[in-house]
Amino acid sequence: MKIEFCPHCNSKEFVKSGIVKQRQRYKCKKCNYYFSVNKKGKSIDNYYVNKALQLYLEGLTYREIERILGVSHVSIMNWVKKYNIKRPYNFEYYSTYKILNAQELAVFFSNPANMIGSGVVVTELGDKFMLIKWKRFKD
Repeated sequence: MKIEFCPHCNSKEFVKSGIVKQRQRYKCKKCNYYFSVNKKGKSIDNYYVNKALQLYLEGLTYREIERILGVSHVSIMNWVKKYNIKRPYNFEYYSTYKILNAQELAVFFSNPANMIGSGVVVTELGDKFMLIKWKRFKD
């Protein structure tokens, strides 16, 4: 594998700096970072980043989002921090959510009792839908 740049600062100015565990080690001349390979990292599709941030803003916890999307709660926390997302806090309401297929969603909306006294958001999750509903706290 050919080293092309410093994984810390993306500089192309680096020199050889010994061998560690049978791998050539390099040192960046600009930031003094030591490295042996370019970090590739596993990138996650922007669809999941957007969905995770939407669900976070809807009031779901990191672990709930992890279970729904199959993305690490640590990644979600890092995205919230990276994009400086602030959740609006409204203590009069709490959210609940359900995962429904298209037929179940149609049945839910056909019942007028489900549409009274609360807000509802529907978001797509692949071949299913997530329905998020807000209810007032009981006094």
